[in-house]
Amino acid sequence: MKHSVPRKIVLIGASTGGPGQIERIIKSLPQLSDLTIIIAQHMIDIFLPSFAKRLQSISVNPVYMATDGLNIDVNHIYISNGLTSIAEKGSQLYFNIQLSDKHQYNPDINTLFSSLVPFSKNIEILSIILTGIGDDGIIGCRLLSINGARCITESEKSAIVDGMPFRARQDVPNIEVSDINEIINSIKEFCS
Repeated sequence: MKHSVPRKIVLIGASTGGPGQIERIIKSLPQLSDLTIIIAQHMIDIFLPSFAKRLQSISVNPVYMATDGLNIDVNHIYISNGLTSIAEKGSQLYFNIQLSDKHQYNPDINTLFSSLVPFSKNIEILSIILTGIGDDGIIGCRLLSINGARCITESEKSAIVDGMPFRARQDVPNIEVSDINEIINSIKEFCS
């Protein structure tokens, strides 16, 4: 199989209340075209494969667990785990994953989002912060925004828990604020 670098990447970071929101997003998506979606949903690692399986059951697109060294293919949805970052070898992007009991979040949204900053000039990136406690993803989202990526966070009214979205609204320049239905529409538009 020939691998190619996606023209567009959607990054989704979520914590408490996220699985239901992510299911709504994935279920609504059409067949992807020249685009990859990478999700960082805070969850105990043993539950992530069943979450990926659940998403696959409602998706028209292939859903995979990201694994260390796995090449990133276009038109796929990936669920990250641990310290997931994106690296490049030749003209191929791949996952670099480290598991760490010492890290505060599993997976770590900041690690994933920050790793895409070097690619933001050549790949169109849409980063999304959904519902959740705390501030994971805010540093990575801020770096992406500063480097020209489009960033959206969930509105206070829409978020089940408004910790991460609140911090994103405070700390990320040029961030768009949308409810979950508007986020779904923005992703669909980005996919076209």
